[in-house]
Amino acid sequence: MKLLRVGTAGSERPALLDAEGTLRDLSGVVPDIDGPLLADDEALGRIRTAAESGELPVLDPAGLRVGAPLARIGKIVCIGLNYHDHARETGAEPPAEPVIFFKAADTVVGPYDTVLVPRGSTKTDWEVELAVVIGRTARYLDSVEEALAHVAGYAVAHDVSEREFQIERGGTWDKGKNCETFNPLGPWLVTSDEVPDPQDLSLKLWVNGDLKQDGTTAEQIFPVGEVVRYVSQFMTLYPGDVINTGTPAGVALGEPEPKPFLRAGDVVELEIEGLGRQRQELKDA
Repeated sequence: MKLLRVGTAGSERPALLDAEGTLRDLSGVVPDIDGPLLADDEALGRIRTAAESGELPVLDPAGLRVGAPLARIGKIVCIGLNYHDHARETGAEPPAEPVIFFKAADTVVGPYDTVLVPRGSTKTDWEVELAVVIGRTARYLDSVEEALAHVAGYAVAHDVSEREFQIERGGTWDKGKNCETFNPLGPWLVTSDEVPDPQDLSLKLWVNGDLKQDGTTAEQIFPVGEVVRYVSQFMTLYPGDVINTGTPAGVALGEPEPKPFLRAGDVVELEIEGLGRQRQELKDA
């Protein structure tokens, strides 16, 4: 299923994109798309039954904002340097264990919302990423197979990053990762049954129409199942938590000088095979 949320920011309602590409209203079936829903097999079954009936009300997408596909995100766990090609382009050694950092849930915006260049920023960068959405409480998982069984679905994430704040201003990476609007998510949450192999997905990103990133999740150093298993050894993952699993090569940081960091007026578009496409215009904060 392709689950999404539509409407003005803060007032989104749950919806579904059916097999024919028709947008349908789910607000009469479930109150929202969130962690409790993803953990409720009965509620998910009601959605499937309603979708198969063809009787869900049709929504006109014209002029209808698409929000993030998940409400009330608990935490966003991020994996750094998780693609072999991205490590090569930045001159970094592949890590022996997954590199973990965090983004606050309030960095999440819709897939077509404006992204704000922080005040004083000269090194705002792009990163297309596969987001993993947790559907069952996960703690101390024993195997990759068990870990994948705890995944509710997948989405496109844009891990916008400010490299000066991240790398040159001291401390951890978090200052360069948590500026407002720095995690567009969506357009859909695609349930895991429709993504048979998360290690066989293409990822692309364009800046002002120029293709910058063209990668595949097959390049991940730590595959999705191993990432979920590993993270569960250090923290409990709850339904509705999100893991951003890293970005392939092609970021501005990896380009020759002068590096083409983002500025107000730039347009970024990104997509992951089967998970949809995003588009954001940048403006000054």
